[in-house]
Amino acid sequence: MPEFIEYTVLALDAMGVIYQTGDDVADLLTPFVAANGGSTDRNLVEHTYLYASLGEIPAMQFWRRVGIDPALEDNYLRLHCLTDGIRDVLIEARRRGITVCCISNDVAEWSARLRCRFRLEGGEFGTRKPDRAIYEAVLSGLRCEPGRALFVDDRVGNLDAARAPGITTACLTRCRTAVAITGD
Repeated sequence: MPEFIEYTVLALDAMGVIYQTGDDVADLLTPFVAANGGSTDRNLVEHTYLYASLGEIPAMQFWRRVGIDPALEDNYLRLHCLTDGIRDVLIEARRRGITVCCISNDVAEWSARLRCRFRLEGGEFGTRKPDRAIYEAVLSGLRCEPGRALFVDDRVGNLDAARAPGITTACLTRCRTAVAITGD
């Protein structure tokens, strides 16, 4: 019989797990910038986003560099829709006393606002997945032993990195009619 683990932390990837869109830069951000009169240069948007997501420039500077009025930021953030069923997962985890956190490569200001909106724990680490340091920082910040944390992501490379410090992982996969979570 498999061993039952009582997790104290449920760590969820943002894009593709909490939010429906798996690649927010390609699917939401780049089209949003172009549709609002900003740059149509995909590479410029992606590179500027990378700098902002690493904390090298603030969100306001990101918007200016891609040619968008920063006042449109709320319109962009409203494009993020929750994955079907995730609200129930969040409610049940909280009912069980499990801390739910978000591990995201997003721009700090955007991530903080989205986490607040959906009552998620998280923080800014100055690094991006799949860097092992981000997972270690989450464990340390939440005072969680690695074996008591479960990380769900839709990208195998991120899961491999999370397993290195001892976190249990589960891969979220999608098809048109179902969502499945598979563990190690």
